[in-house]
Amino acid sequence: MIRTLLFLFGLSLVLSSCGGGGGSNSEDTNNVKTFRYNQTGGLTSLDPAFANKRSNIWATTQIYNGLFSFSDDLDVHPEIAKEWKISENGTTYTFTIRDGVRFHDNKCFSATNGRGREVKASDVVYSLRRVLTTGTGAWVFNDKLLRGPDGNISDTCFVAVDDYNFRVHLDRRFPAFLQILAMPYCFIVPKEAVDMYGEDFRANPVGTGAFKFQKWDERNSLRLVKNEAYWKKDDKGNSLPYLDAIQVSFIENRNQEFNTFEEGDLDFIANLSEASRDQILEKNGEIKEQFNGKYSVEKVPYLNTEYVGFNIQAKEGNPFSNLKLRQALSYAIDRKALISFIRNSLGTPGDYGIVPAALPSFDSTKVKGYPYNLRKAQEMLKEAGFPNGQGLPALKLYTYTSDKELAEFLQSAWKAIGVSVEIEPNQFATHQEMVDNGKVNLFRGSWLGDYPDAENYLAMFYGKNFAPNGPNKTRFASPEFDKLFEEAHETDNLFTRYEDYLKMDQIVMDSAPIIVLYYDEVLQLTQPWVVGLKADPMNNLILETVDIKREGAKETE
Repeated sequence: MIRTLLFLFGLSLVLSSCGGGGGSNSEDTNNVKTFRYNQTGGLTSLDPAFANKRSNIWATTQIYNGLFSFSDDLDVHPEIAKEWKISENGTTYTFTIRDGVRFHDNKCFSATNGRGREVKASDVVYSLRRVLTTGTGAWVFNDKLLRGPDGNISDTCFVAVDDYNFRVHLDRRFPAFLQILAMPYCFIVPKEAVDMYGEDFRANPVGTGAFKFQKWDERNSLRLVKNEAYWKKDDKGNSLPYLDAIQVSFIENRNQEFNTFEEGDLDFIANLSEASRDQILEKNGEIKEQFNGKYSVEKVPYLNTEYVGFNIQAKEGNPFSNLKLRQALSYAIDRKALISFIRNSLGTPGDYGIVPAALPSFDSTKVKGYPYNLRKAQEMLKEAGFPNGQGLPALKLYTYTSDKELAEFLQSAWKAIGVSVEIEPNQFATHQEMVDNGKVNLFRGSWLGDYPDAENYLAMFYGKNFAPNGPNKTRFASPEFDKLFEEAHETDNLFTRYEDYLKMDQIVMDSAPIIVLYYDEVLQLTQPWVVGLKADPMNNLILETVDIKREGAKETE
């Protein structure tokens, strides 16, 4: 993914006084190449153990390395890992790490007078074990690692063989395991820093990445500086990173954020507000004429599926245990109109399964969903026993406060077949708590892929993953699905595994525990002086190979 920064020591003292937010370019006129972006909502932690939201992921990705990283082709690429072998039964992984990878200089390294030491296999073992006990990422390992006779995760699941080799023992084969190791939760951290800073490690990060922590004003800005000792070089042998610093502002108002970008005081912007999208895009998704050539504008498929979920458990007063009703509500939605009118055609209609089109296993010829068909919706509603909505109890759609326009679109679509639905918006945390604990029967949801494998999406419907302890929020249960899900883990043959994925996705669609609304897209705007920044389907922000080339900024040799 990406990393952290250090700059010339004497100059960094001057830079630390440079303010937060997107305003002045003074640091760049002094021959310092600073990449500036904004993060609405701020940050909660620079500790990768808490990298469970986009803002934290973007920041920690600059500071740390993992064993592997994702690139824009969605493959895993080795980072700190140099070589690896997988046992024939797929449950033992043996890794060799690179020599010469060093942690950033920090006072926590008292044995070397503050000089960052070399990363050892024991650091990898420590970092991966820490995922199990600290932060929000234990779920990535809980159902995968070797367990002892008592059913608990074994003490020997991670083992350092020597300074540069270690092993991981799984409880069962898991073909996407290298992708798990590429997640930010698995970034490598030094025990000395965690011991010294304790809970304050969140604001005193020490990694191995391209950029090094300098200053975090939690209300205003974050500043990272170039790691002059970074271990990576480009394909021409030049040292990375090219940038001298990263400046992150925390402007809360998205319209103000866009105005700051237009004024040239931000180098990059993504996740635009509805108002800003309307300024940039026509309803058909085309870039408006006045912006053509002004900025670099990229749209790429995003590993994010937006949906409506049903709690389908048969219980008193729950009409959504009725399959025909669920199917009727799905057929009633004009998804093409939804993304055109509400999202300026950013995204593609969810006429297929839960697995988004950005994944290689996606196949629109083999998985069929519920394209808009008003006549079919009315027929299914009648078959459900509610002709024109007659006899239906009061229905309520639970959603987030930021989702008002989309919720109203759904409300209108269902009213067209005689179904009245009330909307109840809540703050995101409240909404999630109610959904996870089965307190609501009709709810908005989205699934952002944690790693680029369809298994991550299909796990939402595995019978052993019922919420709140797992991602199965709909309480869907199917022995046939579960058998295929487990079978897919037992093969390294991509063709066989993809065929199982397609069958599972169709089972979900036939059973309709969700309504797939659309597959999202990443929209990214970049200033013309930014070189090397790419949009990717995981919406990563990778800055170690990005450069600033404009008047007043020094050129990379």
